[in-house]
Amino acid sequence: MSTEKPQARHRTGATPGALLLCRADPDSVAQAAHPLRERMLLTRAGDDWSVLVPEGKPWLHGGEPVDRVLTGWATALAVGAPWPVLALWWDADRAGCTLASGFRRPVGYVWLTDGTPAGEDEAMRTFAARLGLDPVLDLQSLDQLTKPDPEADARARLRGLLAVLTRAGVALPTGLTPGEPADRLREIARVRPDAQQIEWAGWREAVRAELDAVDKSRLGPWMPWSGTPRARALALTQAAAGLPLATWGLRRRSGGWAVAGALLLAHGTLGLAYDLARPRD
Repeated sequence: MSTEKPQARHRTGATPGALLLCRADPDSVAQAAHPLRERMLLTRAGDDWSVLVPEGKPWLHGGEPVDRVLTGWATALAVGAPWPVLALWWDADRAGCTLASGFRRPVGYVWLTDGTPAGEDEAMRTFAARLGLDPVLDLQSLDQLTKPDPEADARARLRGLLAVLTRAGVALPTGLTPGEPADRLREIARVRPDAQQIEWAGWREAVRAELDAVDKSRLGPWMPWSGTPRARALALTQAAAGLPLATWGLRRRSGGWAVAGALLLAHGTLGLAYDLARPRD
């Protein structure tokens, strides 16, 4: 009997875990991440990228699948922001990635623990287009990740994905490797000189921090084009989409999607309030 699959399963590990890669500087990501209401560590992952290392309570203690939580979080971080979010996740049976960008439907891909592709090839083409990757060389590399390879387990597939993303500027700190236990990932992130602890301080502090940022720059990550018809349209769309999404998340007992809906509703309402209170020229 072949022992190939059990060995692959051992390499990937049975403990669920995740990383969130954001194409933005750490300060912008920190502002957007606080309302997720999850303890995370934040550090730089390249010149134009940051990485969030979550503690993982929703899937370690709450029983919610890690992929569902990460899809909700990535959507909440990316919607209305001028930068995309890539979630990398893994558990005992599978590993995968989810890319969220604005209001567009998240796109993702999944591999079984032994590395067997279990996604749609079209997802990789959409993935490359949204990240602005080379439509020939990078897409060829991504396509290889969708082909059978008995030598590559799910962890190796995620490493292959990250290798492609290095050409887009991603540079994860040494040791922040997909498949490692969450405690190990947090230990590595914590000792980074630029590490920030992300903790929930309540809605009042989150709104106050966002208003301060908007007052300073007139261009918050959740309210681009402030004071313009485009900003008002975005705020209305966020508010209109937030309530049904939050309701759906609560009904499905999906904390990630419920948070995404609550954030949409809150930021849409805040955007409209800011627009109404803004002095007219």
